[in-house]
Amino acid sequence: MPVVDLPPTATFDPALTPGARNAIRVCLRLQAHERITLITDRASAEIGAALRSEIEKTGADYSVFVLEDSGPRPHRDMPPEILADLARSQVSIYAAVTQAGELRTRMQMTDVVSRHHIRHGHMVNISKRIMLEGMRADFVEVDRLSQRLIEKARRTRRVTCRTAAGTDYVAELSPSLNWVKTAGLITPEVWGNLPGGEIFTSPFNSNGRYVVDGVVGDHLCEKYGDLAATPLTIEIRDNRIAGLACGNRELLAEFRAYTQTDENSDRVGEFAIGTNIACRHIIGNILQDEKLPGIHIAFGHPYSEYTGQAWKSTTHIDCVGRNFDIWLDDEQVMRGGTFLI
Repeated sequence: MPVVDLPPTATFDPALTPGARNAIRVCLRLQAHERITLITDRASAEIGAALRSEIEKTGADYSVFVLEDSGPRPHRDMPPEILADLARSQVSIYAAVTQAGELRTRMQMTDVVSRHHIRHGHMVNISKRIMLEGMRADFVEVDRLSQRLIEKARRTRRVTCRTAAGTDYVAELSPSLNWVKTAGLITPEVWGNLPGGEIFTSPFNSNGRYVVDGVVGDHLCEKYGDLAATPLTIEIRDNRIAGLACGNRELLAEFRAYTQTDENSDRVGEFAIGTNIACRHIIGNILQDEKLPGIHIAFGHPYSEYTGQAWKSTTHIDCVGRNFDIWLDDEQVMRGGTFLI
């Protein structure tokens, strides 16, 4: 039975049901004999209620936690009662709006997830629009596309990325660094974002210019949204930030401060290709926008537990662009944001 009730008690728009069903039945494959922990917040209460409704249809045992019920946010640490409950479950979902300073709490949560091999759906900054768009994808088809792409990527040593906005960026790959598929069908081995739809690795090295004319991640995404009018240009040399430029001086200052948090915060930790073909345009929300077909990179934590990268960071911020041309070695696999495979 639930530990905490959701406010408001149970009401939600029925239009949320297909996305919630996809999450519980298709992506997480929750079974009646299993247990699930649902972590949400007051801002996401309606979506939480839709997810809970689908959980109840499976007959599985469950707990629900509303973050604000454990004290004022932002939390410095994930409340211990949530981590303890999580450790008892085979399946979990985090469906909440991020707040500045809470990355640490989510890393504590995913540490428990990884240690206990929990099938975890990560729905940070989930919104109604995402439930109606990216979460309605045919995740079986997204997984097929992702599998074809990852097989090519694992044989690739050099990925070239270009856009009309000015991106001209090359990632050098290493066979000692793993490619990981998080296409929406979540396994105990690798937790994933929902909506899913990407393959990622950590680059051995990378150089060039990356123009963020989509969105940046973490709490900056909600504040600045779609950057089409004021793109952030990042010069990258030997996998680290060598220069930044942006017409929005406030964003520039915040991004620079974020990527100077620790010794590896300015280092390219993640190199990813979005594969969710239900996502057709930038919506100003990183959770969906990073699944848009194209390249996104992240500075900071390289998900070393999966990629095999040797270094770590306390921060992680994604950067998303638009309308990519992509070459895996000499094979062009995307033109203008459309897959050619």
